[in-house]
Amino acid sequence: MVLKLSTLFLRTLREDPVDAEVASHKLLVRAGYIRRAAPGIYTWLPLGLRVLGKVEAIIREEMNAIGAQEVHFPALLPREPYETTGRWTEYGDGLFRLKDRKGADYLLAPTHEEMFTLLVKDLYNSYKDLPAYLYQIQNKYRDEARPRAGLLRGREFIMKDSYSFNIDDEGLEEAYQAHRAAYLKIFGRLGLEILPVFATAGAMGGSKSEEFLHPTPVGEDTFVRSPGGYYANVEAVTTVVPEDIDFTDAPAFEVLDTPNTPTIDTLVACANEIAPRAGAWSAIDTLKNVVLAATLPTGERQLVAIGLPGDRNVDLKRVEANISAHLETGGEVGLEAATEDDLKKHPTLIKGYIGPALGTDAAVLGLEGASKILYLVDPRVVAGTSWVTGANEAGKHVFGLVAGRDFTWDGTIECVEVLAGDPAPDGSGPLETARGIEMGHIFQLGRKYAEALDLKVLDQNGKLKVVTMGSYGVGVTRAVAALAESNHDENGLVWPRNVAPADVHLVVTGKQAELFEAAQKIADELHAAGVEVIYDDRPKVSAGVKFSDAELIGVPTIVVIGRGLADGVVEVKDRATGERTDVSVDEVVAQLIALAKG
Repeated sequence: MVLKLSTLFLRTLREDPVDAEVASHKLLVRAGYIRRAAPGIYTWLPLGLRVLGKVEAIIREEMNAIGAQEVHFPALLPREPYETTGRWTEYGDGLFRLKDRKGADYLLAPTHEEMFTLLVKDLYNSYKDLPAYLYQIQNKYRDEARPRAGLLRGREFIMKDSYSFNIDDEGLEEAYQAHRAAYLKIFGRLGLEILPVFATAGAMGGSKSEEFLHPTPVGEDTFVRSPGGYYANVEAVTTVVPEDIDFTDAPAFEVLDTPNTPTIDTLVACANEIAPRAGAWSAIDTLKNVVLAATLPTGERQLVAIGLPGDRNVDLKRVEANISAHLETGGEVGLEAATEDDLKKHPTLIKGYIGPALGTDAAVLGLEGASKILYLVDPRVVAGTSWVTGANEAGKHVFGLVAGRDFTWDGTIECVEVLAGDPAPDGSGPLETARGIEMGHIFQLGRKYAEALDLKVLDQNGKLKVVTMGSYGVGVTRAVAALAESNHDENGLVWPRNVAPADVHLVVTGKQAELFEAAQKIADELHAAGVEVIYDDRPKVSAGVKFSDAELIGVPTIVVIGRGLADGVVEVKDRATGERTDVSVDEVVAQLIALAKG
């Protein structure tokens, strides 16, 4: 049907919503595509649903093209499958949990790995049934602490999640590549610039993983790229590790008085004053030891100390992405700087003067009789490197402390901020940093969920074998936001034609009956030809308001029926370029059909 603005459920706004920070949020609300229901939760209005439906259709077509089959799970799920895999606990505060009237535990699904796994287990039992690719487009829920940027980070959102099931790792790799190719086609059809980047698996588990990022200054993800084609999320960047240094002839360390030097800057200044050398001391010569408090999925609070060169800062997101293996826990780990109360429980941790333990079995000093504090170091801290660092005594630092000789550590961790100019790990040149929106993420899950839920099939030899899985997600509502973010100007949205709510927006300027009759005739002929039309038939609304609404709504082609009709012409405007052309009223329908089918 032709969408007539006189009856369409739509109210546009002239002012930005007070809680909106980014252009997509402002414009989608102002143009009447969505309305806020609660923080991070939005109601979809008719125009918004039209765009959303077209994005979903593109995703479905490309998923179907690789042989994936669509299913649909409930969003409300029982606790037991997630308890079995450990994710009931691992998800921590990010999981919406609730009880029914009988006291049974349920959750609002953040992802559906468990349910897909159990469904295949229920129906398939032989390698002959595989491979299987299943997907759904469904609402997801995460209890975001700080929902922001409208649809970009919400508590309720729509995802396409698909899963592959294979008998062996070769099949998994084939499934992974098929989904990867499908994703590139999806984003290409949507007109979104996308960069596949190396990523960490995080709470999902598994091995190989890539994110599909849309570069934009408003993105929450920081990624790096090199001139030679290396792309990675900063959480997945690996450090180029220096060679070990022979410390056979290294002089013994020395503890010196360094009063009032709790910071790297004050320490460097003091070092140059009390221990001058040929080359001045700088922050890169110091070993900074940062104590963090990790909140495990169980709620337990555990201290972790991290040693890193003093010219670098800790990147908490990188630590969060890499620390689970060291804590022997799955799921997401909350991190923050250790508080004064945390440090009071370990009196030997002197703020500003913390260093590796000297002459003890512990890597970092802690309260005697308490469990040892885990001590991890940046990969640049290798055997033979010499450092100026805290002596675990107020007003004192150790000079010439040699790694591997004078102190040890429990493991290495990628933990520091990645800086522009750092070398790419593959040798492809210096890195530069940029920001992007995560539009998709693909994982080779392996056998984590299949083993936990006992998904096995009979192999070619009649023996039970654990199935290997892949997981592949696309943010559907986030795609709408990204399209709005990358397709707008100062006047409003500028939708690509293949996702726009309509092909043509008809605007009548004037009150004469013949103008409305001509517009209705054009609308009817376009509709009969399969061209989607928004028709502003409001008789008492000024031309200025109509033009503003047309620009704000952002349909690709705007047709103005006004004074030119007396001369047999109407104005056709390209919303993206602003180009205006007078077209004969007798030819305009054919031209608009050609544009729409173009």
